[in-house]
Amino acid sequence: MTKPKVRIYDLATNEIIDREMNDAEYAQHLIDKEIEDAALAQEEIKANEKTALLKKLGITEDEAKLLLS
Repeated sequence: MTKPKVRIYDLATNEIIDREMNDAEYAQHLIDKEIEDAALAQEEIKANEKTALLKKLGITEDEAKLLLS
């Protein structure tokens, strides 16, 4: 399996270097991706719970906002 690429732009020389992530960068990339995936899953769960509650109450999101204002 190939690792993702890293792009380095050297301002002094205007040189662009594209290279494969080293082991440490790739390990951090995997950790970051896992954290991001978990956050997205939490957001999806929260959105689904909100939708289910609104449906259970029989009101729209705008009506809920009116009630809470």
